[in-house]
Amino acid sequence: MTQEREITRPIDLCLPDGRLDPAAVGWTRRPMHRANLRGWGRCKRWEYWGITTQRHFVGVVASSLDYAGVHGIYVLDRDTGEEISLDAVVPLARGAALPDRSGAGVASVRGGGIEIELTDHAGGTTIRAVASGVDLSLEVPLPPGHESLGVVVPWSDTRFQYTVKDVGRPAHGTLTLGSRVHSITDAFAVLDHGRGKWPYAITWNWAAGARPGLGVQLGGTWTDGTGSTENALIVDGRIHKIDDELRWTYDTSDRLRPWRIEGPRVDARFHPFHERVARTNLGIVASETHQCFGHFTGRARTDDGEWIDLDGVTGWAEEARNRW
Repeated sequence: MTQEREITRPIDLCLPDGRLDPAAVGWTRRPMHRANLRGWGRCKRWEYWGITTQRHFVGVVASSLDYAGVHGIYVLDRDTGEEISLDAVVPLARGAALPDRSGAGVASVRGGGIEIELTDHAGGTTIRAVASGVDLSLEVPLPPGHESLGVVVPWSDTRFQYTVKDVGRPAHGTLTLGSRVHSITDAFAVLDHGRGKWPYAITWNWAAGARPGLGVQLGGTWTDGTGSTENALIVDGRIHKIDDELRWTYDTSDRLRPWRIEGPRVDARFHPFHERVARTNLGIVASETHQCFGHFTGRARTDDGEWIDLDGVTGWAEEARNRW
């Protein structure tokens, strides 16, 4: 178990010389960090929104990896298993504008036939994502009192990551596929906001999901040994921070078999029904992600000791390997 500090006031992620400010290491219930990154070559910035509807899983990513902007729109039809995966790699991340604060400003990217604009405002976030045959227009309200998990993960004073995982936000709007318009009503959205200076090679696990009144955010591998974790239970919009490092067990020869995610406050099973495999190889920059969609069972414990049943939580679990 780690001993993590809750940060309650705004703070810069970096010192004036670009190194990690030790005072910025900790976790938050609302975005408090300004990612004042400096330099080039190791700085990574991204916004990822995952949306679960009654019919579809949708993923939208806008990123700057310095060497390239890697953007994408992904749609899975839960009824038929049909996938739409549209990706763009833009040299030197031209046309990418990603703000240094989560929840403030506009993140936008253009290139390779993809246009994405993510606008944060007082009432929430507007998502617009357009590519060939796909048009997503979504409102993601920010309910009063809703909390998100922010964490700074320190590998060293020159290698560190700030992440905001915002789980279980309501979402509504439209998803147009070709000539067919799908109305989105009973849906939830998950944000992964990332800013940092990464080691060249890294592997991570991430699982997230929600049902009405409950969100689950679990991570591992990449945070091991840093003193920070990105684990939380979100009950009626309130964060219950889980400081323990978790054990992830799954079959890499068959990722559609059940996954186990365990710790003193987590005893979860994830049951996939679909695996998405995404690979990018640009030489110096390469990635391989196995993202499985499905539902959770098991339980997790709140801060006051109550065990919460995870049945009915729908979302994903993934393994990602990156050279960047």
